Amino acid sequence: MLLIHCPYCEEDRSELEFRWAGEAHIARPENIAAISDEEFAEFFFLRNNEKGLTYERWRHIHGCGRFFNAARDTISDRFLMTYKAGLPKQPVPVAEEFAAIAEEKSVETWEQTEGDAR
Repeated sequence: MLLIHCPYCEEDRSELEFRWAGEAHIARPENIAAISDEEFAEFFFLRNNEKGLTYERWRHIHGCGRFFNAARDTISDRFLMTYKAGLPKQPVPVAEEFAAIAEEKSVETWEQTEGDAR
């Protein structure tokens, strides 16, 4: 079970109390009625889905009910930090160290650990 820190309640709680709410810090169009259908589709549907460090919105649905932002490692599923919604993107103190570790990790296959699958 993951423990997620709620920056409003100021405590770590079970992942079961939270819901993922998408990518954080998305630049929204100022006049959405003026953009083309292709630009709208890109804004509304397409996300980066990057491997490694990502910034996400979460909601403490079974707690205070508030939205907050989190920096999370998608490789290890580890939350690196959380901070209140409305704040600009926060630098992760271990970002350089994190990037180096993420590059070194490789995915093991069954064949590498157990032998030929045939």
